Amino acid sequence: MAKKEEKRENQEELESQENIETQEETQDETQDEIEEEESELKKCQEELAKEKDRYIRAHADFENMKKRIEREKQNALIYANEAFAKDLLTVLDTFENALKSIEQIESDSEDAIEKIKEGMQLTYEQLLSILKKHGIEEVECEGEFNPELHQAVTQMESDEHESGEIVQVLQKGYKLKERLLRPSMVATCK
Repeated sequence: MAKKEEKRENQEELESQENIETQEETQDETQDEIEEEESELKKCQEELAKEKDRYIRAHADFENMKKRIEREKQNALIYANEAFAKDLLTVLDTFENALKSIEQIESDSEDAIEKIKEGMQLTYEQLLSILKKHGIEEVECEGEFNPELHQAVTQMESDEHESGEIVQVLQKGYKLKERLLRPSMVATCK
């Protein structure tokens, strides 16, 4: 019996050592798994930080671009008529020169009046040329009244015109390309 007991004790001791070894192996495996998961978690956190940084930079770039486009749009609106204004300056210069010339005229001669008339005609033609260059043209007022282009201010009797035709232009109208800037004020035949 003593041998059986000794054998049983040895068996229990062996089983106890196996349990301890199994527990140690399980702990080692668990520790390895924990370390792997912690490593994976750290990688994910680093990748998340990188992506968050990329997002913040992309968002900042987008906001900067949006501000730049808005600034450019405002400048485009502010300076849209710059070329037109520069071209009108030549007409202004011509008018100033004409006024200076009038001041220098001492006599009421017919020649002085002709020169003033010629200067005014040249200035008028120069202004019309600049307007045409920028797409501004007179509204045609010959023939039939068109309510989209003309504004009838009065009606007149006329033997030379049919009813509804334009008899007289009181103020010229102008178009910018196909858009009406100002209708022509006209008198129509009764």
